[in-house]
Amino acid sequence: MTEEFLAFSRDRGNDLSTPAPQHGFPGLVPGDGWCLCAARWKEALEADAAPPVVLEATHEDTLQFVSLEQLREHAVPPLPGGRGRGVLN
Repeated sequence: MTEEFLAFSRDRGNDLSTPAPQHGFPGLVPGDGWCLCAARWKEALEADAAPPVVLEATHEDTLQFVSLEQLREHAVPPLPGGRGRGVLN
């Protein structure tokens, strides 16, 4: 996650930063990993707010929404052990 994407999402009515303990959701901060649907990622891309992508965790159907080149431009490596990216450096 990036601050830009969290603000983008909040501005569209999906506040991912605010904890919701009643749902077991701690809230996200920049550097956290999070799974997005392809349509939301494309929307963020078009608003210059797309977060990083772990290509190895991205379904090939995503290519129906965005190009491989667009994904590669935002690619980051996964953490060892396949547990997502975790904190971004």
